[in-house]
Amino acid sequence: MVKKTVIKVDYSKCHSKANTDPRDCRKCLLICDPAIFLMHPTLEDDHPDPHNPEIWRIDPIWLSKCTGCMKCVEACPEQAITVIPGTSLHEMKAR
Repeated sequence: MVKKTVIKVDYSKCHSKANTDPRDCRKCLLICDPAIFLMHPTLEDDHPDPHNPEIWRIDPIWLSKCTGCMKCVEACPEQAITVIPGTSLHEMKAR
């Protein structure tokens, strides 16, 4: 049975309003070998400035590539990332 990996980012901890600008930290982006995270500006109409740190966030996008190594959880200085491992792409290919 294939289980999906669940990765959650607590944006109350990983956000400029929480005194953490994701663009300055990026530790999860740098440590993740399969590169499952994407940093992007949110599409909020009330922030016309794309350089405004309040609209940037990091999202886990490619969950099937997650190996469950937990490096992102360990690297996050704000403890904003939670990973519940499922079946990784590597495990599925090995079957």
